[in-house]
Amino acid sequence: MEKVRPFVKWAGGKNKLIPQMEQYYPKELKENKIDVYIEPFVGGGAILMDILKKYNIKKAYAFDINKNLINCYNIIKDKVESLVLELKKLEEEYLKLDDENRKEYYYDIRKKYNSINIENENEALEKTTYFIFLNKTCFNGLYRENRRGQFNVPIGKYKNPTIFDEENLIELSKLIKNVTFINGDYRESYKYIEENTFIYFDPPYRPINKTSSFTSYSKEDFNDENQKELGEYFRKINDNNSNVKLMLSNSNPKNNNEKDDFFEQIYNGFKINEIKANRMINSNKEKRGKISELLIINYEEY
Repeated sequence: MEKVRPFVKWAGGKNKLIPQMEQYYPKELKENKIDVYIEPFVGGGAILMDILKKYNIKKAYAFDINKNLINCYNIIKDKVESLVLELKKLEEEYLKLDDENRKEYYYDIRKKYNSINIENENEALEKTTYFIFLNKTCFNGLYRENRRGQFNVPIGKYKNPTIFDEENLIELSKLIKNVTFINGDYRESYKYIEENTFIYFDPPYRPINKTSSFTSYSKEDFNDENQKELGEYFRKINDNNSNVKLMLSNSNPKNNNEKDDFFEQIYNGFKINEIKANRMINSNKEKRGKISELLIINYEEY
């Protein structure tokens, strides 16, 4: 399963950062002494997949507030063969069209996607099919919802897009067979904590300037007050669970303002490390490049 990678392009995805981040994984994980892995903001799932491939995790729980994303994971986990068949049909129909007809097709699918209620089990597969199609054909591969919870990204300009990777979806389905995916707030993860648990938090990043943010992965925003509440939750877990290892990613405000100690205040007493990442989502190409991100942990490095 070495080739398994995220099925969706997701803002802030960690796939390219794994070589840096795994250096900070707790030694207990590398020694296979971690029994439970929890990811309260699963997003594209790059770290989840990396850990499942490399280590012997007995239980894994992944959360996200975006119910459509969680629906995708559950469909891939339980109905991947049916999903592949539906995606093949969509891909064949789309790729044979000219640009103008592709545009009409895209917006028709987007409209259908937004009209589907996944509370209806029969429509959950259809919703996932459209989710993946839209992610691979929309502008910049960006998932964004408006205040009404509707996907609103315009069509992208791709000559010959790869709508899906059949082999990857099938291998991913095998990899996540024993993962429990839950649509919910990160705080719901608390009841799943056991002794020898590793939790990785990858929340929506705090914008490093006023133009770097986009309207969001879900209809809910994640502002500075939410960041502080998350910091309190991080500290609560640390204080009440002696054998739980915690790791959290976020932006580094010092990229834009050397005096901004927002996260130093929130995570005072924890180890704050810096890693380098490429900024991919920025309307100004000149501002895309390597920046510093923070990796906060509650355990000793070695």
